[in-house]
Amino acid sequence: MPNNQDNRNKNSNPNRSVNDAGHNGGEATSNNQDYKFYEELGRKGGEARKRPIEIDDSVFEEAERENKQRDADKYNF
Repeated sequence: MPNNQDNRNKNSNPNRSVNDAGHNGGEATSNNQDYKFYEELGRKGGEARKRPIEIDDSVFEEAERENKQRDADKYNF
């Protein structure tokens, strides 16, 4: 099994937190983008928030059937 260290970018610092990495990425983005980038990003976010969340109930129904079958098998119902 390969070591997780082998899969990491050679430039990454294993002591750096996710928070630090996100902060640095945000700083780099702000240095490379102007206000129009953030204006568009905010507009897209606002549009996405307006739309209702669509939930496919069939996923829940299938999970419920699987759970009932698992319980029946486990407890000999």
